[in-house]
Amino acid sequence: MHRVRYANLRRVQSLDPDADYEDIYRQMVRVEFPFDLKLGLNLGFTRSFSTPAVAAVLAGTGELTERTQKRRDDTGLLMYELILNGLDHPRSRAAISRINQIHRPYRKVPAQEYLYVLACCVVVPLRWLDRYAWRRPCCHERRATFRFYAELGRRMNVAGIPGTLEELESWFDGYDAAHLVPNEPAAAIERAGRALLVKRGRLRNAVLSALYDDRLRAATGVPAPPWPVRAGLHLVLRARAVGLRRFGRPRAVPRFAGGLTAKSYPDGYEISELGPKP
Repeated sequence: MHRVRYANLRRVQSLDPDADYEDIYRQMVRVEFPFDLKLGLNLGFTRSFSTPAVAAVLAGTGELTERTQKRRDDTGLLMYELILNGLDHPRSRAAISRINQIHRPYRKVPAQEYLYVLACCVVVPLRWLDRYAWRRPCCHERRATFRFYAELGRRMNVAGIPGTLEELESWFDGYDAAHLVPNEPAAAIERAGRALLVKRGRLRNAVLSALYDDRLRAATGVPAPPWPVRAGLHLVLRARAVGLRRFGRPRAVPRFAGGLTAKSYPDGYEISELGPKP
C-alpha cells in the first residue's frame, strides 16, 4: 500500500522542478491534492480580493458583489486553462491575453497589489497543504509551484517578483500584515461570496468562517466562530489527512478528465467571453 500511495511522489522526484514545473504542478492539482489545492486556491483568491485597494475596485465594478457566480467561474476557468494546458499552449496564451486585457483599465492599482495576488496563489495553498493535506509537498513540488506562478507573473508583467519561494513568503508575510486590514468593500465581497457558498444553516456559516484566519476575518468583517467549531474542523481535517495517508490510493482519474465546466456556461465557453464585458 505504501509503495502505491507514494508512486506519484517518486515520479515527481525524478523530474527537474525548473524544467518540468508545469508537469509537476499539474500533477499536484489534478492527482495528488485536488481537493486541498482547490480549497487553498479559493482561500488565496478570497484573501487577494480583500485588501482595501483591490476590494474597492472589485466592489466598484460589481463583478464580485452583483455577478458573483460568473466572476468566480471566470476566475477558475482562466486559472485552470493555464494549469491544464501549460503556459505556452494557444489556449493559455489566449487566457493570459484575456487576463491582461481585463486588468488594463486598472493601471492605478498599485503594482504591489498584483504581486500580492500572485503570492496568495502560491503561499496560501502551500501552507494549507502543509497543515491539512495527506502529506506535505516535497521540495520539488514547492519549487515547481513557485516557478509556475513566477513565470505566469512575468507574462502578466507583474513587477518585483522575488527570486525564490522563501523570499516570496517573506515578502507576502510583511505585505499581508501591513495591508490586509478591515475595510467595507472587502466585507461586501465576502458577504456576496458567502451567500453563494452557504445557502442555509448556522453551522455551515461557522465552518466557512473557521477556514479563515484571524487577519482575514478582521479584514472582511467576519466574526470568529465558536471555538468548538474551529477545533472540530481542525480535528476533522487532520483525521482526513491521516486516513488518506494510511488507506488512500492515488486518484485513478485525474481531476478535469472530462474537461472544464462551470455553472455559468452550461453549453461551454470561449476564453474571449470570460471576465467582465467592456
